Amino acid sequence: MPAIYNDPRIIVALDFPDAGQALEFTARLDPAACRLKVGFELFVSAGPALVEKLVAAGFDVFLDLKFHDIPNTVASACRAAAQLGVWMMNVHASGGGRMLQAAREALDGQSHRPRLIAVTVLTSMDERDLDELGLGKDVGRLAEALAGLAAASGLDGVVCSASEAPMLRQRHGEDFLLVAPGDDTGRGHPRRIELPGGGPSHHPCRGAHGGAGGHERGDPWGAFAFRVMPDRLSFVPTMQSGRFGMTKDRHGNRKEA
Repeated sequence: MPAIYNDPRIIVALDFPDAGQALEFTARLDPAACRLKVGFELFVSAGPALVEKLVAAGFDVFLDLKFHDIPNTVASACRAAAQLGVWMMNVHASGGGRMLQAAREALDGQSHRPRLIAVTVLTSMDERDLDELGLGKDVGRLAEALAGLAAASGLDGVVCSASEAPMLRQRHGEDFLLVAPGDDTGRGHPRRIELPGGGPSHHPCRGAHGGAGGHERGDPWGAFAFRVMPDRLSFVPTMQSGRFGMTKDRHGNRKEA
């Protein structure tokens, strides 16, 4: 059995406008081989009911809503999300230590305790964006500081650029989750995507971040947008039907490459 079925680290971004398209797509995925990401557009369109359907179908769901508000509000939102049975959720590290701690404490009291990670610096942002906000011009240093705040607040990991992952892995160890987005050059973001030994043009996810970029170009498989990196630096391969055992045939049987 391929190792991917023991601990799937590929997270498929369901960047669809409605539940119908999302469910049609996920019917072709094996819950044992991947996890799913539900973001703003789909959650606003389809609501918590879709998340519950995906969980009931056996998928681990990453609820990517990036909570950022006063501590009490974020804590309440985290408790509500936990009730949906999600595997992981996120908050903005820039909300500060009190907000991060409130979020963690809210989940620590739940019978089902999802993983909680923090967004450091959005990968669509670069030095110019930080300068506009008065945050300086060193993206790496800010990402490092926010990841440190998340770790000190007891969170399970962070969302970061792949180019920042080696530094964060060295600083925070193997148990700290690093979730890196793929490149969506076709949609104009994110900007901070690199591979050791090569820039964005060598990235295996070029043009496919978030899944929707692939869908818009008529490729329903596109690529997988995020990969959890708990113990090593790894990257998301562009996925085609049948590779890595991701698909099922018309009888529901797993098809492996």
